[in-house]
Amino acid sequence: MRRFEGKVAVITGAGSGLGAASARRLHAEGAVVVITDRVRDRGEVVAAELGERAEFRALDVTQEAEWIEVLDAVVAKHGRLDVLVNNAGVGVVGDVESTTLEQWRFVHAVNTEGTFLGCKHAIRLMKPRGGGSIVNVSSVAGMIGAPNLAAYCSSKGGVRTFTKSAAIHCAKSGYGIRVNSVHPAFIDTPMVDKMVQGSKDPEKAKANLAKSIPLGRIGDPEDVAAAVAYLASDDAKFVTGTELLVDGGMLAI
Repeated sequence: MRRFEGKVAVITGAGSGLGAASARRLHAEGAVVVITDRVRDRGEVVAAELGERAEFRALDVTQEAEWIEVLDAVVAKHGRLDVLVNNAGVGVVGDVESTTLEQWRFVHAVNTEGTFLGCKHAIRLMKPRGGGSIVNVSSVAGMIGAPNLAAYCSSKGGVRTFTKSAAIHCAKSGYGIRVNSVHPAFIDTPMVDKMVQGSKDPEKAKANLAKSIPLGRIGDPEDVAAAVAYLASDDAKFVTGTELLVDGGMLAI
């Protein structure tokens, strides 16, 4: 099935993890995929792997000027922007007492402000064409609290409710732009691996993460990519402002 034939998608943080998996999924379904990442080397590797209909553009999502430059260049080259996946994200382990203000601001700059900037400028370019789809990658941590992820929980909670605000704005403005969020649990990505490796017993820590999920395993990046593809596609044409859990039943308990 090639649901994105003739469409152009921009994905942030696509040099690894969920972003790379989403890029591969949308590309496999026919999209022209623009892979963006702050780290040029890894983004270029993914673009080279995909080959035709894939390209890399450097982007620091905290910088508004870079957003404008990248998205305007995409539309100038391809004539359109159909999908934006706001995936770039960072995490810092720390509770409310140990988290520094610098860490707090860094996490929010990437996760929340980066998502805001992406939506703001994607909407600017999508609305003249009468539609588009934005998928914001949040987390189960944006819906429940984790004591050692104070800044991350706050930032992903912000993504969750901001998504709803943007979705209703676009709907009531008649733009034809849908905005939704995806909420993964623990997924086998470099971010989760870094968290696990930082524990005293990484093997035990990873096993405990799997046990916390009713389906009994850590998720695969492809599990989230499938959800992203659904929300980005016309199969979800009557879906906006929603939050799609990809959590193995974690929040059903």
